[in-house]
Amino acid sequence: MSTPLILSAVDEGLGNSAYLVDLGDGRALAVDPSRDLRALRDLGQRHGLKVAFAAETHLHADFLTGTVQLAVDHGAQILGSATGNREFPHRGLREGDEVDLGGLTLRALATPGHTPEHLSYLLLDGAQPLAVFTGGSLIVGAAARTDLSGEEQTEVLARAQYRSLHRLVEELGDDTLVLPTHGAGSFCSAPPGAARTSTIGAEKATNPLLAAPDEDSFVRLLRDGLGSYPAYFSRLAEVNRHGPAVIGEAPTLRTLTAQQVMELIAAGAHVIDVRPVEAFAAAHLPGSLSIALRAAFATWLGWLVDPDRPVVIVRDDGQDPDEILWQALKIGHESLAQLAGGIGAWQAAGGATSSLSVIDAADADPTLVLDIRQDSEFAAGHLPGVTHTELGSLKGRSLMGPVQTMCAHGERAATAASLLAADGRTDVTIVTGGPGEWATASGTALDTE
Repeated sequence: MSTPLILSAVDEGLGNSAYLVDLGDGRALAVDPSRDLRALRDLGQRHGLKVAFAAETHLHADFLTGTVQLAVDHGAQILGSATGNREFPHRGLREGDEVDLGGLTLRALATPGHTPEHLSYLLLDGAQPLAVFTGGSLIVGAAARTDLSGEEQTEVLARAQYRSLHRLVEELGDDTLVLPTHGAGSFCSAPPGAARTSTIGAEKATNPLLAAPDEDSFVRLLRDGLGSYPAYFSRLAEVNRHGPAVIGEAPTLRTLTAQQVMELIAAGAHVIDVRPVEAFAAAHLPGSLSIALRAAFATWLGWLVDPDRPVVIVRDDGQDPDEILWQALKIGHESLAQLAGGIGAWQAAGGATSSLSVIDAADADPTLVLDIRQDSEFAAGHLPGVTHTELGSLKGRSLMGPVQTMCAHGERAATAASLLAADGRTDVTIVTGGPGEWATASGTALDTE
């Protein structure tokens, strides 16, 4: 059999890739699909493929799985680790188990580390390895985080990750394709960079973790690079073990009147404003949280918003309600509605609004700036003398005096400002642009640490 067509559907916001393998007879293997199957379905339709097998490398923490939906929609057989204790119909696989795909074979390789039950899948044509789907084990230039099971398991799993990576590079040929799930943009510890796939040979030559001289050095290097832990990661793996709810008819973002929204807010609903920064700053519902609609929307919705409370969306007419809904659904937010007519309808109904000041980065005062970027971004370059707190850790933080929130562009700065304003702060300003723009305008070098 010739090398099969392997297609990828990349979720830029979550930094993850799902794969679709053409099995040559109209059937396909899907690997690590998310609940948002739109891109994968589009690939399948364009190539005339129906998913016959849906494999999970691990119980994902950063998105809900789409395998359960594919089993219903396509009759796909779900494949996953026998030790994952999944509570929905699937074929449980253990080390060395093989699945006949009809001309090709999928072999399970136990590669614990990112999660205890993690499997990689080796795609074979006869005895010839073609590719290995590595999930969160060996990824481009790194290995995925090992703290998903709690701090007490982090080092144990890091040592397992060491053994798993070395097993892969020692047992597989240099030309074997490496097809990981996690990539640049993922909070599962993928480094920055455009490449989302690799080869065993390239990783042996360039992956810093594989260059570590021993297991202890590997563990230290991996743990030092873990980064922040998004709050919603702690709940999604369990939802995936039970199996996400199947979606029947095409979901839509239901619409509420201003009066209905007022009643929901009184009952404790979140209001999430997805409009651009300037529009939010000019007028928004008091207490609403700004999370601009962009690729990273799902991450910050999951990180900052309680999934058990209803969410009301405020959007502009030009913003796609389906995109808002699917980004929410893939990270487990089920109860969403939108304000009919947006902010204009709210104001027409007599609803109160609030506003926030906005300044360009060139006008930022370092003594007032609160830099809310991730630690790695901050360390790479920041205004001298600023205060730094990651956005995910800002809630409940006590800050003295006026604050100018800054990120790299302005969207996260608006989110931070809205969190502070919701706590009653009236002296908060959003900075659009980032440290680079400030440095250019001021002629002052950024600090690094």
